[in-house]
Order: sequence, then C-alpha cells, then structure tokens
Amino acid sequence: MEKRKLGKSGLEAAPFAFGGNVFGWSVDEATSFKLLDEFTNNGFSLIDTADVYSRWVPGNHGGESETIIGKWMQQRGNRDEVLIATKVGADMGQGANTTKAYILRAVEDSLRRLQTDYIDLYQTHYDTSTPVEETLEAYAILEKAGKVRTIGASNMSAARLEESLRASEQHGYPLYDTFQPEYNLYDRAGYEKELAAVCEKHQIGVICYYSLASGFLSGKYRSQDDIAKSKARGKKALNYLNDRGMRILAALDQVAARYNSTPAGVALAWLLTRPAITAPIASATDIAQLREIMHGVQLQLDHEAVVLLNTASHYD
Repeated sequence: MEKRKLGKSGLEAAPFAFGGNVFGWSVDEATSFKLLDEFTNNGFSLIDTADVYSRWVPGNHGGESETIIGKWMQQRGNRDEVLIATKVGADMGQGANTTKAYILRAVEDSLRRLQTDYIDLYQTHYDTSTPVEETLEAYAILEKAGKVRTIGASNMSAARLEESLRASEQHGYPLYDTFQPEYNLYDRAGYEKELAAVCEKHQIGVICYYSLASGFLSGKYRSQDDIAKSKARGKKALNYLNDRGMRILAALDQVAARYNSTPAGVALAWLLTRPAITAPIASATDIAQLREIMHGVQLQLDHEAVVLLNTASHYD
C-alpha cells in the first residue's frame, strides 16, 4: 500500500489515521480492540488520539482513549508496528495550556496511559497565549530525551504557525512536521485560503479531521428526518443541509456509482488528491464502517471525478 511522509520527519504511514476519539466514548474497550486489530491487519498504522479524549462523556476524566490504546498495544505486543499520535494542551480541568511546565508534566501522563516510553507524533492541540518559543522549548527537551519522535500542531492560525516555524529555525527548536486542520469536501475554505500555502511551502504533512463532515459526506443525512435520528452528530449536520451540500452529495453519489464505492469512500479519496494531505482522520464504531473507510482511501480517482467534485464543492 502507498505510504505518505509525515512532513520531513522521516516517519511515514498508509494514508488513513484512525480517529481515537471514539474509544471510551461511543465504543467500549472490547470493540475498540476489534477495530484496532482490523485497522492494523489491513496495513494501516497511524492512530490519532489526545489526552483529553473523552473527557466530555459523563463520568470520564480524560485519558480514556489513550488508556485503551495502551492496553491494546500491551496485549498485542505491537508497539513498534504502529504510529501513535496524541495531543497536549486541551482543557483537562486547568484550561487550555501549552506552557513548558505543563507540557513536561502532561507528556508523562500520556506515556503512562499509553504504556510506552515514546510518542511518535506529539501535537499542540489548541493554540494559547503562551509564547511559541516556550512551547517549542518543551518539545526540544522531549525530543532530546527520546520521549517524542516528532511534533505537530492543530487548530492554529496560519500566522501563528508561521511564527512557530520561524522560532524553530531561529532557536534550533524542533519544527512542526504535521498540521491538523478541519478539512473536507464541504469545509474547504478554512484550510485552503491561508493554511494550505503554509503547509505546502514548508512541506508539512496534513492530517485532517472531520474528514467526513461529522458524517454528512457519508450520505446518511439528506433530510431533516435523517438528522433527527442521530443525537450525537445530527445537529451539526444541519449546517450542511443546503443547496451546496446537496450538490456535493449528488456528485459523491455519481462518482461512487462509477467506482462501485460509497459517498464516504469517495469523499476520503478526494482528500488524498489534495496537495500536502498525508492522511485523513476518520473514526469508526463498527467493522463495516471501518472497511468502508479503508476501501475509500485506496481509491484512485481520475481527473474527471476530481473535477466533478471540485465543481460541486466550489465556494466563494
């Protein structure tokens, strides 16, 4: 299977990152293990999580996803066969925090939950008012100690990302090798208008989240009645239920029929035609969903299909 580089880090992965936000939330530990087994048995290796997953669930405190992944790796004895991407900086009860002192404490908690002595990709989850130099200094310490192999950023403005890259070059700190934006066939402008140019210029690998627009691009939400059936994601899907959204679904249906695939599969395949994209992140709660995703990221869309999708999803 094709592998793509995580920026200039030397790390590479098959072009699909399993979104670990569902572990300890919408799937239990046993189901999580089955999903991870299916994922890795099919040649994929990049697992994306965060310390804060899934703190929003009543009774959870954060760290549930990392804990499940850690148990799975320990039982399977496969740590060297997977790439673990986790994040730091989200509100774990102290507010968003990317100070040096906090990162150096938080990484130890993540390592303990993951039952490993290193993290392949450690990512700044949210931007804060902390000087970028202070955040990057923490990562320099962690890389030197062998606790982190490379770093990435998420939810950061283009200007702040550029500032971070300049600081790394000036002070000899690690460079962000990956960037994680919201990006999909519907939500294009936020990434494409400013961030895309920065990522392409600096050879940053893009690992995008909400790759299926909260399920809308799977085609499951086509009316108000469909939205009412889903308590978890239905409300957000309302944002997509408009003329542009319907044009995109029609184009996805057309291409999916040509490729004997599904709208979700084609939506993911489209992402992989975009410059700098390393791997879309997608979650699955059952094996059927996961297989659909794995099939989609291996589709090779032709020029005609890409033009049709680009036209349908055009924005001002």
